[in-house]
Amino acid sequence: VATSKVGFHSHNNLQMSFALSQEFAEMTQGLREIVIDATMAGMGRGAGNCSSEQLLGFLKNPKYDLIPILQFLEKHIIPLKKSGVVWGYNIPYLLTGQTNQHPRSAIAATKEKRTDFLNFLLELNDKD
Repeated sequence: VATSKVGFHSHNNLQMSFALSQEFAEMTQGLREIVIDATMAGMGRGAGNCSSEQLLGFLKNPKYDLIPILQFLEKHIIPLKKSGVVWGYNIPYLLTGQTNQHPRSAIAATKEKRTDFLNFLLELNDKD
């Protein structure tokens, strides 16, 4: 019998990437090969992705070691964030997610450093 890998990758626009990854892990329990995409500290464009450190803690599999992940976070991710690299929770990404729209508007709003969230939402609603 041939086997196939089943994979999952989610974005965190609605702050649900970890929950969706948990659900995928539970739904695919018993399958031989699954892949759940995650990134260090949830790094990814805009709102980011599921964070590796959260996912490993949830999976509680002895073959996964959290120690090197934490060391990597301390050595590389913390300095990166301190240098000004930005990702993570972002209101424009949340609003494009809630209105089921492509995040291109959120990308532009973030670059423009917009904080007029109500106007941004009204603009998104006008696009419908």
